[in-house]
Amino acid sequence: MARWEILCFALCTCLVVAQGATLGVVFTEGGFVEGENKRLGLFGDYVDIFRGIPFAAPPKTLEDPKPHPGWDGTLQTKEFKNRCMQVTLTQTDVRGSEDCLYLNIWIPQGKKQVSTNMPVMIWIYGGAFLLGGSQGPNFLNNYLYDGEEIAVRGNVIVVTINYRVGPLGFLSTGDANLPGNYGLKDQHMAIAWVKRNIKAFGGDPENITIFGESAGAVSVSLQMLTPKNKGLFRRAISQSGVGLCSWAIQKNPLTWAKKVTWNVGCPTDNTTALANCLRISSPKSLTLAYHMELINLPCKSSTPVVHTLALIPVIDGDFLPDMPENLFANAADIDYIAGVNDMDGHMFAGIDLPVINRPLVKITEDEIYNLVKGLTVDRGERGANETYSVYTQAWGENPDQEVMKKTVVDLITDYIFLIPTQWALNLHLQNAGSAKTYSYLFSQPSRMPIYPSWVGADHADDLQYVFGKPFATPLGYLPKHRTVSKAMIAYWTNFARTGDPNEGNSKVPVTWPPYTSEGSYYLEINNKMDQDSVKQNLKSQYVNFWNSVYQNLPLAATSP
Repeated sequence: MARWEILCFALCTCLVVAQGATLGVVFTEGGFVEGENKRLGLFGDYVDIFRGIPFAAPPKTLEDPKPHPGWDGTLQTKEFKNRCMQVTLTQTDVRGSEDCLYLNIWIPQGKKQVSTNMPVMIWIYGGAFLLGGSQGPNFLNNYLYDGEEIAVRGNVIVVTINYRVGPLGFLSTGDANLPGNYGLKDQHMAIAWVKRNIKAFGGDPENITIFGESAGAVSVSLQMLTPKNKGLFRRAISQSGVGLCSWAIQKNPLTWAKKVTWNVGCPTDNTTALANCLRISSPKSLTLAYHMELINLPCKSSTPVVHTLALIPVIDGDFLPDMPENLFANAADIDYIAGVNDMDGHMFAGIDLPVINRPLVKITEDEIYNLVKGLTVDRGERGANETYSVYTQAWGENPDQEVMKKTVVDLITDYIFLIPTQWALNLHLQNAGSAKTYSYLFSQPSRMPIYPSWVGADHADDLQYVFGKPFATPLGYLPKHRTVSKAMIAYWTNFARTGDPNEGNSKVPVTWPPYTSEGSYYLEINNKMDQDSVKQNLKSQYVNFWNSVYQNLPLAATSP
């Protein structure tokens, strides 16, 4: 045998024999589970992946989740389970299953010994409380919420969870017959399961961070504020959403419950009969009974799309005993990061006024005023006039079309996301005991080629960077995108490890100071980060308008 053949044979033998660290079969409170051990590159480390571990029993329709009874033998957890039942994007059919309360875990491992005492990050997905799943959308098995890049690059355990959405998750009569918040209770049960079981997977049950985006960010905020989660986690990150958003709490749940009930064919004369009938109705029929109008909405209604989100959390006197703004004392010891994308409202503006994305079509001042009027319906005509004046005062006599269209996006971004997020940051700061508070603005421009060139970071644009897609699918990205992703993963996982985004296992491009009443610092996140990325008083003129001038206007007689 030639010398090079001997060397090749020896190398191949070493590769076959080499065995990375792996948890193998893990014992949980429900029984044994076995996942997948994956090698990262030819000579890389390993990651253990468990997909589809049940954290609760298959839920009954419109009832609180219950503990899982357990199983015999070893449960193979190598495939993602169904998402919770929800409408398809066309809203003409359903996908998913009622049996959906499962979670997935990624654990980075070294070459010789399994990891122990690792920080844990639990992801809660968004989707307007109507859509979504723990693995996220996918392209050729490249799932958006795959936790591998975060886990390996940040040396943390990542958990993604399912929860019920749509009518099955959030329908409520506003009383004890159908209290609602089933999706939030699913999330709570998953967090509690992780707290009890994550030590067996190498995690530190005393160092858990929950994080989420959009409806998932609202969920993170509400999980911080409920008294039910006392001691279950130490830190939280809200990306584009907080419990103070106008679309976070449904104040008229019975109205919407009756609309859905009527579509199913159940009686609506009293809530007992209504609830009893819905619980024995077809879950598919119930899911399809709520339809959200998303195409050319203003042609049919003057109501902005944000005011049509109906199946959302409610104040139930139990899980949420009071309005969110009154519950921040419950988060006094939870470190918190909250922020928004600089054009978070673009997606919603494109539904309310599609003209903003049509360069050859002009937008009119009347269209913008009518949108303002729809957004500020709770303060009537005076609220509309005051708001319109503040947002158009820099226009001059003959405003450019791009300026006018950007104003629409700024207005909706502020109303839906930025203003409530700043309010939440301030309330967290005011109530904080040992906890730290951090604020950010994500401004990496949209990569959507069909959008106008002036569009910045749209809603959900941050997700690809947090989940490391520029590394997982490098051919789809440029080096600058990997710069953004590396920085976000570093900040997020450092924060999960220490409570300080600057301190941990990963180097960061610039020190991110905490948000304080004296400094009001925030970090602008993009691919050009340096000392100038640390800024103060984010859009303070508009924050002050909404929080002082607007809030002091009298409520309109027709306020919803």
